[in-house]
Amino acid sequence: MNVRTALVLLALALATIFALVCVLLTRGRAPSACLHQPPAQEDPDGGQSLVFADLTPAELAQVVRYLQGHLGLRLVDAAHAKPSDNCIASVELQVPAKAEVLRFLDGAGARPPREALAVLYFGEQPDPNVTEYVVGPLPTPAYHRDVTVRRYGGKVPYHRRPTLAVEYKQLAGFLKSQVFPAAPSFMRQVMEYDGGSLAALTAAPRGFQSGDRITWFALFQNVSGFFVHPVGLEVLVDHSSLDISRWAVSRVFYNGQYYRDMVQLESAYVQGRISVEKVRRAPRDGDFSSMKPRAPSAALFPLQYEPQGPRYSVRNNHVLYQAWSFAFGMSVSTGLRLFDIRHKGERVAYEISIQEAMSVYGSNCPGGMSTRYMDGSFGIGRYTSPLVRGVDCPYLATYLDVHFLAHSQVPQVSKSAICIFEQNLGSPLRRHYSNLQSLYYGGLVNSALVVRSIATVGNYDYVWDFLFYQNGAIEGKVQATGYASSSFFHGDGLRYGNRLWEHTLGTIHTHFINYKVDLDVGGVKNSLVAHDMAFEVVRAPWNPEQQIERPRLTKKVLDTEDQAAFRLQAKMPRYIYFAANSKNKWGHQRGYRIQVISSAGDHVPEASSMERAISWARYQLAVTRRKEEEPTSTSIYNQNDPWTPTVAFADFINNETITNEDLVAWITAGFLHIPHSEDIPNTVTVGNSVGFLLRPYNYYDLDPSIYSQDGVFFTSEQDFTACEVNPVACLPQTASCLPNFPPFTYDGFQNM
Repeated sequence: MNVRTALVLLALALATIFALVCVLLTRGRAPSACLHQPPAQEDPDGGQSLVFADLTPAELAQVVRYLQGHLGLRLVDAAHAKPSDNCIASVELQVPAKAEVLRFLDGAGARPPREALAVLYFGEQPDPNVTEYVVGPLPTPAYHRDVTVRRYGGKVPYHRRPTLAVEYKQLAGFLKSQVFPAAPSFMRQVMEYDGGSLAALTAAPRGFQSGDRITWFALFQNVSGFFVHPVGLEVLVDHSSLDISRWAVSRVFYNGQYYRDMVQLESAYVQGRISVEKVRRAPRDGDFSSMKPRAPSAALFPLQYEPQGPRYSVRNNHVLYQAWSFAFGMSVSTGLRLFDIRHKGERVAYEISIQEAMSVYGSNCPGGMSTRYMDGSFGIGRYTSPLVRGVDCPYLATYLDVHFLAHSQVPQVSKSAICIFEQNLGSPLRRHYSNLQSLYYGGLVNSALVVRSIATVGNYDYVWDFLFYQNGAIEGKVQATGYASSSFFHGDGLRYGNRLWEHTLGTIHTHFINYKVDLDVGGVKNSLVAHDMAFEVVRAPWNPEQQIERPRLTKKVLDTEDQAAFRLQAKMPRYIYFAANSKNKWGHQRGYRIQVISSAGDHVPEASSMERAISWARYQLAVTRRKEEEPTSTSIYNQNDPWTPTVAFADFINNETITNEDLVAWITAGFLHIPHSEDIPNTVTVGNSVGFLLRPYNYYDLDPSIYSQDGVFFTSEQDFTACEVNPVACLPQTASCLPNFPPFTYDGFQNM
């Protein structure tokens, strides 16, 4: 090759490289940042929703100071209180009476005074009791009134009080200083106990009759995911005395055998009279129970972003999304709750709230077989956990803090404990492809607004969602995850679950969730109507010799509370709806249908001595007259005295008429969980989800989502690649932008 040819080839190569660089620089230019546009509609709330807002840290502190100065009693910080002390157990918003709120919201009445509900434990009294006070007005309290007798018919006995965090610390100290040292050889040689290597998990309720405060504590290896590391030792502690020095061991259980106390267990061990099943010491990360990924990170999972910014707004505790608006709050005991839910400006529901989450366990170990957890007593709202951006909720969701006061006289904060986001559910809300007669496609993206909190109560994590759809439907949903509770595997354990590891029995249990749904359909006064289907046999009009089994519509107005109480296993009409006193364009009563999504079985036999405390779980749906004196289906005091329940839901149902009245639906959803090997390391949400839907039923003249701006429609005769015809065709231009991902932060390990 001569020099001239080489130079020509080199020049061509350089020209090619230059052209390629130009193309790459042009085409590879980074897209611009997404431009956030404010939501199109203005929020007309004007601060009215603050009537439902949680108390601020300043208000909580004001209530504490007021009580300390006006009760004439010595109040000890609940974080350090002994059972024999007086203390403030919790403070939260006292929601005003509905009639008073509606007069204010609908323009005719004054703003109700802002008040707090304070729960106090009076242990330092001749007659120890629990007392509830309403304190107000905030922000500068000037009065308090005892509402205990009015609410419950009398003082709340002291043994019913929910267990404070400090009492669990005192019980742990009792086990460490008094119980374990009574069996030194057994604890050292069998348990390999070193003073911190065991964790205790409480059972509840605490005994067999009113007045008992006797609790089984199951022992586990103190490692990550300790819930699935039982060691076979369980201790029954009588802590009914207000004097901690008088607490005592009532029974001890080890590997299938019961002992009078730890001294007897030690003696039997030293004499070689017990069957020892030594558990291999697990590493601190828990080994098989560790949630640390077993695989390295690879390609990034799909992410969700909003090309033009959020299409919803959050101002204080008020949310506006397309045709929806509502207020939200967080109860210390019951968790997430919504108020004044409106669609297209008209109130659909006054309140939608969680009431209770209950689990009933089976086992051949005493702690497991006696457990019936009622999580409201522990505090569904109190245990609402900080959310991890990008996992618990979409990365770009709106995250909100929750302030509360419980088990301490100092207000606390759970950072990023509520998230709100719009979610593209990945399927059409409705669609049709027409290839008969005319040729067209019509569809609507199924985007919904989600409000979420996650409560971690002991071993379980409950993902609480409320979803708002463009067709006017509302969904309440809970997904269960976290760790399965377990017992020590021995004897006939396989009658009560599956073996999950060498010494781990995943114990069979149920989940029952109760909701309160106060629908106001076309006004406060509603009736309950049932529609269903029945077959009728008729002769074919055109051929009388032949018969047709024809479905027909059945209709029934449910006049009384007894007719509207549907037992778990009873057949319930498939369409049940709250009917308004107004009609739509086609002459039908406007309504909202209640659809329960559940696979709940029996809660407990009704003959059980504690069944009345959870009698809400008898019913998949019960509709009652709304009463201010029946604000909740249960009580935080039912857990520790289910034998004489402070609130028995069964008493709400007394055959009162429910025609043209202010009504409340109490919805129960649940499922059975038989833990299996795939629950190791912990339980997944898939398949462990239940809840309910509220769906418009002749409420509108047509589907309101037809007015959504997300609709897509084009015919065979149109240019469906043109933006003005099909907005989806414009996505390469309108959605090709870089979302602004804020730096990852997490405050879940602060102030523990």
